[in-house]
Amino acid sequence: MAQFVFESDLHSLLKLDTPIPNAPLARWQRKAKEGSASVAGPGPSPANTSNTGLSPMKPANRSHSTSKTPSKTPGKSGSKIQSTPTKAGGDRYIPNRSAMQMEVASFLMTKENDSSEDTPTKKEQQKAWALNLNGFDVEEAKILRLSGKPQNAPEGYQNNLKVLYSQKTTPGSSRKNGRYIPSMPDRILDAPEIRNDYYLNLIDWSAQNCLAVALDNSVYLWNYSSGEIIQLLQMEQPDDYISSVSWIKEGNYLAVGTSSAEVQLWDVQQQKRLRNMTSHSSRVGSLSWNSYILSSGARTGHIHHHDVRVAEHHVATLAGHTQEVCGLKWSPDGRYLASGGNDNLVNVWPCVQGDSGDFAPVQTFTQHQGAVKAVAWCPWQSNVLATGGGTSDRHIRIWNVCSGTCLNAVDAHSQVCSILWSTNYKEFISGHGFAHNQLVVWKYPTMAKVTELKGHTARVLNLTMSPDGSVVASAAADETLRLWRCFELDPVKKKEKAGGAKSSIIHQGIR
Repeated sequence: MAQFVFESDLHSLLKLDTPIPNAPLARWQRKAKEGSASVAGPGPSPANTSNTGLSPMKPANRSHSTSKTPSKTPGKSGSKIQSTPTKAGGDRYIPNRSAMQMEVASFLMTKENDSSEDTPTKKEQQKAWALNLNGFDVEEAKILRLSGKPQNAPEGYQNNLKVLYSQKTTPGSSRKNGRYIPSMPDRILDAPEIRNDYYLNLIDWSAQNCLAVALDNSVYLWNYSSGEIIQLLQMEQPDDYISSVSWIKEGNYLAVGTSSAEVQLWDVQQQKRLRNMTSHSSRVGSLSWNSYILSSGARTGHIHHHDVRVAEHHVATLAGHTQEVCGLKWSPDGRYLASGGNDNLVNVWPCVQGDSGDFAPVQTFTQHQGAVKAVAWCPWQSNVLATGGGTSDRHIRIWNVCSGTCLNAVDAHSQVCSILWSTNYKEFISGHGFAHNQLVVWKYPTMAKVTELKGHTARVLNLTMSPDGSVVASAAADETLRLWRCFELDPVKKKEKAGGAKSSIIHQGIR
């Protein structure tokens, strides 16, 4: 018996339905108390009203009162002990299941499993019956819906989230309409045995859409349109190698510089060598065309002008560098020749001789702290030149060659091997080495970084651009060539550009 008495005592101690003495009032009791105080006006004191209402949790020693909480409408007597507070936002919304059309929902769910097909006349009759009986079309009804109209908000009610969800976007948060630049290359070509030499210029893209690539002692031509590959030449001596290639403006002749100090001229249509010009004493690492004048830069620091029309081709020598000339580029208008060397100098040469009969640079820039291989002229501002320094410099600088001032400079944080200006946008692209081996597109003149193109696993050696200016080819020490569609025109802009080109041709024909 003692065991049963113990279990009975333990059960009575663990029961949770007994009143808790001296417990604070529940929220519904407090609200009922506040409501009764505001409606009743002058009445019993707060000490007496604190015990109003009935609750199963109320202690037994409190006096019971017969006062009731006010009904929904003040002034009317009701039988309810408590009603939902009328204050907006005071309680959560619990839907009334009696307002749900369970019969319609059940009918629609069973109708989905019915595979019978009705005629159009029968469907019209069913629709008319549904409108008369239910007040709506059953076919357009939802499986679970509430009957009746939605309740209107109380008069004077303000939604606190209205400002948050109706506010216009600020200019800083609005997305800029930038053009799409693919982050992956359009094509990847193998370039086995390409020489990992920063000072050489081993690829060039012709106006006839043919890409010339120098791989060790051979030159290959790849037709971008057809994909055809031909081997143009191979050096006779196994120790010799190709050090530079450059297409003439028309794209039918290719100049080739070699490690044996030769400058060769090739006819790609006939696949034959037209002439072999020897005037340098060391390898020719850079070439650039200006009409029929071919300029070549050598490891000795000398630049030679070759007139390819005459037998005595060597017509001028430019001596402005003490070390190898690795960057060489004529301006689009043919007025200036820019040269960069391993002596950290950038020289700007005129196209004509001076009064003394010798060529002297009109500008010499000494701000770079490393070898300058990246040299590029702006296509829409003939007096603007962009240059990039090597590992010990890592800066891209923009120059005005007329005044000799540096218009802008930006730290690229890596070796700059090549720079190309876009002909479709006010932008240029640069190729880099360690540590990311990436290509970077820059906005001009703000020098803001537009995007980075990554994929090469070794340093980028050279860049060249397609004739239409939409594709950039990059050659890297990982023995791959990657083609990037980074300057492709939008269809609308392409039509505008074609229309402008046609009008300019007509204009030239009239004059």
